[in-house]
Amino acid sequence: MTSMTRGLPTATPPVHAFAVAFQPDGSRVRHMRRITRASLRHWKLASVMAEALLVVSELVTNAVQHGDGTVQLRVEHHVCELRIAVTDNSPQMPVLREASDDDEGGRGLLLVDAIAEKWGTTGDGRTVWCSLALPPDGTR
Repeated sequence: MTSMTRGLPTATPPVHAFAVAFQPDGSRVRHMRRITRASLRHWKLASVMAEALLVVSELVTNAVQHGDGTVQLRVEHHVCELRIAVTDNSPQMPVLREASDDDEGGRGLLLVDAIAEKWGTTGDGRTVWCSLALPPDGTR
């Protein structure tokens, strides 16, 4: 498991990035996966695709279901990491919890925790971010 940290880590400017803002709607999760998939293919990061799409699905779903107001997805390709951040207007801090076998949900942040090299939230709770490690040449 990774450890949760506060604030976005500082990094060099991204090699590539995109950001999309949208109104919360469950149908937007699929759209955000499509945009991410196309971008990662264009950036030649296909081998991190499965992990990135799962993280995008979980973080966007959480923002749509539990957030408030406009949601923003930002994906940045840095030399050694892919950073994914989702922002909404809710000041409620996300909660990493263990779901019981009978729970239909509640595993999203556990999945992010298991997949990501590191993850965290901003101090105001409005942004949840994670990073997926890339080898030094920036591809995976």
